Amino acid sequence: MVSVLLTTSLIILGLAMLACLFRLLKGPTRSDRVAALDTIGIHVLAMITVICMLLDTRDFLEVILVIGILTFIGTTALARYIERGVIMEEGGDVNDR
Repeated sequence: MVSVLLTTSLIILGLAMLACLFRLLKGPTRSDRVAALDTIGIHVLAMITVICMLLDTRDFLEVILVIGILTFIGTTALARYIERGVIMEEGGDVNDR
């Protein structure tokens, strides 16, 4: 019974990821695309977690952490690029560089 529910949740997550992929490709603004990309990253995390539960293993937990960190950094960098036009700003003290 549990495996049926986990398999169903994988299917639902896959369909949700396809909807986010559509928004990523078709999104009218950059903000929509960034939000869709972040949501795809969250769906990947959820799918890996469900696969871990299906296989009854903890081998992929490090992968989940790495993907979570990369998703956060990527979303932050893209949001900063949309807001300011640059990711890393020049300026400040010479010792800060």
